Amino acid sequence: MAVLTVDEGVMLYQPPPATLTTQTLTGPDRLQVSDSSGVLATLTAGARTVAMRGPQRTFTENKRPFTDQFIRTSASGFGTSPGGGTWSQSGTATLYTVTGSVGQISCDVANSSRHTTIVDNLTDVDVTAKVTVTTVPAGAATSIGLSIGYTSTNDHNRARLVINTTGTVQLALEKEVGGTTTTLGTATQVGTGFTAGQWWRIRAQRTGTTIRCRAWLDGTTEPATWLHSVTDAANPAGRVGFRALASTGSTGLPRLIQVDDLQVHSGSWETVPSVTHSTWVRVLDQPFGGQWTPALADQIRTWATDTRPDVLAYAMMYVTGAPAVTSPTLAGAQVAGQSSYGPLDASGVPIEGADFHDYMGLPWTFTASGETQDAGAGEAGCMDCSGYVRMIYGYHMGIPMVRNANIDGTVLPRQTKDIGPSGPGIIVAQAASSAPPLTNLQIGDVPHFDADSGDPVAGQLDHNGIYIGVDSLGQPRFVNSRKTPNGPTFGDLGGASRLDGTGTYATSLRLIRRF
Repeated sequence: MAVLTVDEGVMLYQPPPATLTTQTLTGPDRLQVSDSSGVLATLTAGARTVAMRGPQRTFTENKRPFTDQFIRTSASGFGTSPGGGTWSQSGTATLYTVTGSVGQISCDVANSSRHTTIVDNLTDVDVTAKVTVTTVPAGAATSIGLSIGYTSTNDHNRARLVINTTGTVQLALEKEVGGTTTTLGTATQVGTGFTAGQWWRIRAQRTGTTIRCRAWLDGTTEPATWLHSVTDAANPAGRVGFRALASTGSTGLPRLIQVDDLQVHSGSWETVPSVTHSTWVRVLDQPFGGQWTPALADQIRTWATDTRPDVLAYAMMYVTGAPAVTSPTLAGAQVAGQSSYGPLDASGVPIEGADFHDYMGLPWTFTASGETQDAGAGEAGCMDCSGYVRMIYGYHMGIPMVRNANIDGTVLPRQTKDIGPSGPGIIVAQAASSAPPLTNLQIGDVPHFDADSGDPVAGQLDHNGIYIGVDSLGQPRFVNSRKTPNGPTFGDLGGASRLDGTGTYATSLRLIRRF
């Protein structure tokens, strides 16, 4: 869940400052406005955004709960889990398929473990899944483990459902460290009379060093108590996923294991992004012309005591855990709340193309150009990267928007490839084939990336976001809507949301624009 906190003890702005002084800065041309407490505002010539000093706030985000219902097709590997990450598997990828809206693992060799996990390391986690075997095991038992804390095939914990040849069903809790398995909770019977394809549910949970699990027949009530609950510090962080095994002596192979409805109810990342500062980002009615005027002084004094939502507050209204907000003036349409990236394609990957008004489920007329656009089918509650930026800076902050017409440097276009070179405001950093310096980066700036090597036009900008500040580790972090997390995030799932380092976005950064 994303959290925004405001330190009420840092509200130092009553009454408005009486005396303001200014200082001209260059590179880019800026006007720094100060009061008796220090720098109060920074205006940039040619840009509408103003960085204001305000109450200190902290922005944090954690793992977005999700359910993988395997509604996709894949003949090799499990593909991408909506909102979860990419599935990775051990051994031959064709042993892992998605068919008939279930995941299927083929145990073709006895005593050979099959592992598949979602690439996203979690510490505390609460996860359930539905599992079955398509045939009653013959010769020896078959087991399906719900894995947590997975870092390798030899290092993980698992709640292991055992299907015996007699039809009895047992649940064990195990840890594996360096290839050595230790039983934490002995195999205990939870059912009898297993039939081919009978679905069972497993739940595994870690809270600190406490590990718990339980299992029950699908369609019956989940037990109120844990079957196994132990204290153990092994494998404190890692992926969630499955481990399937046809035990030694199994006959009639391959044995097919099916999995479905993997649900991460909650999860904590190993490193939770946290950004704390006292910068608020406001937007002028017109770009700053470089001259300090009485009207601007009045505006800065007003903003100095204003705690209504700014750019960053609106940006947080669409990330993980953000509550739904509706607008009476738009017939009750939802205008804020946790957003997805887009509807899913046949392979389970979110589709690009949802704009801000698609999120609302409304047709829109762009007054700056006269263009009209209907809401996209299935795109309600969704925004792609530029749709998210347009929601914040266009819909909420009032910068005029167009789609593809009348792009003149004062309006906010629909596509990233146009926003970068020809959008509103000024370019503060740019490089053709490498990341530009971050020297002039300011909170609220819009970084642009050439992150998709499959673009038909080489060097074309294809992704953007909003810079929110330096995190607790000293890393410049931005918030952006993208496919793998399935929506707006400033976490590191599917790529680090950082502008420094060696990650995808740090190395594909090409342009920074200040609106």
